[in-house]
Amino acid sequence: MDETGWKVGGLLQWLHVAVSTQVTVYAILPGRGYGQSVEILGAEYDGFLIHDGWSPYYRFGLAFHQSCLAHLLKRCREMAQVASPAARAFPCAVEHLLETSLQLRDRYERGELSEHGVRTATGKLEAKLDRMLETRRQNVSNRRLARHLKHERRWLFTFLYCPGLDATNNAAERAIRGMVIARKVWGGNRTWDGARTHQILASVLRTCWQQGKDSFARCVRLLRAPRTVILDIVPGAG
Repeated sequence: MDETGWKVGGLLQWLHVAVSTQVTVYAILPGRGYGQSVEILGAEYDGFLIHDGWSPYYRFGLAFHQSCLAHLLKRCREMAQVASPAARAFPCAVEHLLETSLQLRDRYERGELSEHGVRTATGKLEAKLDRMLETRRQNVSNRRLARHLKHERRWLFTFLYCPGLDATNNAAERAIRGMVIARKVWGGNRTWDGARTHQILASVLRTCWQQGKDSFARCVRLLRAPRTVILDIVPGAG
């Protein structure tokens, strides 16, 4: 999941995106809270949910969360660039620990580690992070980072327990990038009718691209259909 600002009639709204391996759904909605996310996923969503740590996502209590490591790595690197030598140690240590977790994933995928080996190494990483978070930090920025990590702690390494799960929400960010470019070029939609049309067409076009299907032929079929039809890009509708 991801979201970004959007304009409808010149007023700030929000463009949301939800991405799976086969389907992308865009939704332009008047807010970026839990209620808007529920409109897309449903309150009972119990699958995997990869996101940047935005707090409303954690209200999906049945979901298995993965906090985006790319955002955390970027934050640590930016902090290290401006911190004093003494304060730099903590973000650098966090960065190293997160990178080690990604290396564990890669080694497992290459067959260099067994499942037991990954679980053992993951447990050691988690114990090391817990020890790091027990120390009280003098630097204000480091304290903020430590608080954020404590909040995210439960969901940092889900991908190591669930092989194949992405450790970042890069897929959603890539899906939203084209829409961001469009917003910068022409500003958004003039009306809510236009916004609804835009979100539907964008969802169909990108989902067809993901599935390697001809979007033009399917849009023509919709326009010519004498009655309601469900496209074969909808899971379970084929």
